[in-house]
Amino acid sequence: MSARLFFAGVGVLALLAGTALWVGTRSIEPPGATVPADANPAALYTASFSDLQGQSRALGQFQGKVVVLNFWATWCAPCREEMPGFVKLQERWKDRNVQFVGIANDEREKVRRFGDELRINYPLWTGGPEVMDLSRRLGNRLGVLPHTVILDSGGRVVDSRVGVYREGPLEERLGALTAKRS
Repeated sequence: MSARLFFAGVGVLALLAGTALWVGTRSIEPPGATVPADANPAALYTASFSDLQGQSRALGQFQGKVVVLNFWATWCAPCREEMPGFVKLQERWKDRNVQFVGIANDEREKVRRFGDELRINYPLWTGGPEVMDLSRRLGNRLGVLPHTVILDSGGRVVDSRVGVYREGPLEERLGALTAKRS
C-alpha cells in the first residue's frame, strides 16, 4: 500500500471519528425544544430506582424543583470528568430549588464507592435496563454516557445533552431556568 493511500485512509478515519464525536457530544434538544411525547412529567415522576441503601426512590420526591438528571456509570471516564462540576453546582444551587440526581445502571456497592471517592453531595440511584431505556426516551438516541437531562419545576424536559456538560454552560442554564420562576 502506498504512503499516500495510507494517509488518505487515516484522514478519512479521523474525519469520521470527529463527526461521531461532534454528534455524540452536542446538545440533543436545543433549549426550549419539544421532547418526545412519552417524556411527560407524570411518567418521569413515577420512574422508580434504588438509592444506595436499597430503598426505592422516585423523581416525584423532587416535584416542584429544577432537576438535573445525570445518567452515568462507574466505568465512564467522561462521567468522572463532569461530576466534580456537578458537586460544586449542587452546593451553589441547593438553596435555589435545584436538585441534582445521578442514575446508574451499575452495582450499588460500586456506585457507593465511586460516590464516596468523588465526594458526591447529591443522590446516586441505581437501576437495571430501565435506566438506559429512560435515557433513550429522554433524547439519548445513541445510548451513550454521560447523558444529562434538565427538568424544569413542572417536570418538563428543557435540555437533553449527551457528553460532558461543562460547569459554566450548565450554571448559565440553571440561572435562566430559575430566573423565570422569580
